[in-house]
Amino acid sequence: MAPTRHDRPPAPRRRRLLAACAATVLAVPGLVALSTTAQAADVNVAKNGGFESGLGNWTCTASTIVNSPVHSGGSAMMATPAGSDYAQCSQTVTVKPDSQYTLSGYVRGAYVYLGASGTGTTDVSTWTPSAADWQQLATTFRTGASTTQVTIYTHGWYGTGSYWADDLSLTGPGVDAGQPPAAPTGLKTGTITSSSVGLSWTAVSGATGYAVYRDGAKVQTVTGTSATVSGLTASTAYSFQVTATNDAGESAKSATVTATTSAGSGGGGGGSSDLPPHALVGYLHASFANGAGYTRMADVPDSWDVIDLAFGEPTSVTSGDIRFNRCPVTECPTVESDADFKAAIKAKQAAGKKVLISIGGQNGQVQLTTTAARDTFVSSVSKIIDTYGLDGLDIDFEGHSLSLDASDTNFKSPTTPVIVNLISALKTLKAKYGAKFVLSMAPETFFVQLGYQYYGTGKWGGQDPRAGAYLPVIYALRDDLTLLHVQDYNSGSIMGLDNQYHSMGGADFHIAMTDMLLTGFPVAGDANNVFPPLRPDQIAIGMPATTNAGNGYVAPAEVNKTLDCLTKKTNCGSYTTHGTWPGLRGLMTWSVNWDRFGGWEFSRNFDAYFG
Repeated sequence: MAPTRHDRPPAPRRRRLLAACAATVLAVPGLVALSTTAQAADVNVAKNGGFESGLGNWTCTASTIVNSPVHSGGSAMMATPAGSDYAQCSQTVTVKPDSQYTLSGYVRGAYVYLGASGTGTTDVSTWTPSAADWQQLATTFRTGASTTQVTIYTHGWYGTGSYWADDLSLTGPGVDAGQPPAAPTGLKTGTITSSSVGLSWTAVSGATGYAVYRDGAKVQTVTGTSATVSGLTASTAYSFQVTATNDAGESAKSATVTATTSAGSGGGGGGSSDLPPHALVGYLHASFANGAGYTRMADVPDSWDVIDLAFGEPTSVTSGDIRFNRCPVTECPTVESDADFKAAIKAKQAAGKKVLISIGGQNGQVQLTTTAARDTFVSSVSKIIDTYGLDGLDIDFEGHSLSLDASDTNFKSPTTPVIVNLISALKTLKAKYGAKFVLSMAPETFFVQLGYQYYGTGKWGGQDPRAGAYLPVIYALRDDLTLLHVQDYNSGSIMGLDNQYHSMGGADFHIAMTDMLLTGFPVAGDANNVFPPLRPDQIAIGMPATTNAGNGYVAPAEVNKTLDCLTKKTNCGSYTTHGTWPGLRGLMTWSVNWDRFGGWEFSRNFDAYFG
């Protein structure tokens, strides 16, 4: 986007690195020089020490997988201590009693530790105060006479910034892992929705984990005795089985249970049943002019199925009082009268189009910090909707409108007042206007997909509290939400479900970001805290209409590759999707005005693609 309202250059994500006090004396073991040559019979008993399988086999805090820098292979682990958390990654491994082991690994960063606990003799650790490049740490220990498990770990130190680890190993005598566990029993279904099925089963003696199978294919691994399989299709029958795993292998599959997902709410209760199967959404600069020029409502082509009036803005950040002021004639010489504007809206509606008021934009920060502000928001937005006879509301909160309190770590039960009050306000408006009320949201990737890595200030040292802040709002309104069109532009690199970073400029970015919404994803890397998938009819992909409209523009050929991959699973690039969604609702663009400026390239390509 350009520099007015919605239009602005991307804000870089920054890590806040707290300076370590030079006078601090840390009572830690010294770095030792050791031979890491193993005996011929020795093996590496640690698993996934190169982090090529993500964080699998590791228990970590404030950690993520990166593709650069790495010591070897394609991945490494990065972690950032914060507060009282020094970002430890640990793994419990099976060892042989009364045996010698060598722990080794490569690290980068300041004050990085590598150690082992539960050795049965003397626990050991080694560290480096500063490693600008990859540095090997190594230490040795002997297990106790009855020790069969040891925990190995790496961590940083309070307030010293990020550290990296790669190629961790524990070398020594291998252990006969014994027999795989027995097959689980007692498998049964729990909560069933239109897109997910809950499962539970009886614990198996000797099992360290479980694998969940859907229709014969492994879809999930967990450590507990329950799981929720998401990303399912409404009104569809599925079969499920579970296996138990340990170091020796995987059990036979359990007995099969079947479940049929519910029909769902059809149009989401938000008027989407009145939209065409594939819809084009565009923002109309109704309250200002910029380099794209002013476009009258009557001149918006029939290509546009949803027209968002940009913008309703607050009288002050915390008042909750929203006003919609149409562009003045001094700024927009061709602006139509109020009467003509209202008449054009009615004509669009008669042709089956939806016209919404969009609240926020870059300059319109809205923080509903109190219940009074919430109530004012409801009444003032209602007045705009009633005055112009609009079909619904688009929430385009940007900037610091939504920020999580540090203690707000569960997206399903938010406690931050600005989020709780917004959810309440939107539910009130939905209840007031009924089933045909169209509710849409246009968050940036920062507020949604970044929640996969970070959620709130407690998950990554100094991470912006806006990361993932839209997730509780989307979750709470998921049954009322007509459309979610995340702004896949003006964005930094975002990690996808493949644990690879994706950047703007091609189809892969849009495919990866959209796949996350349609598949669901663990929030802040917590496999037990999964954000559920949205229905494909709720999703429109946000793109800039022209190179002038914002960073992240892609040519029509890349737009078509995106649609091919998501709706047909053809023409895909490096990212492998988790499904195929022919019911994907469509595209959103900033903006109608910029598309007109660009000769209607965006809307014409959409029309040509969907016929």
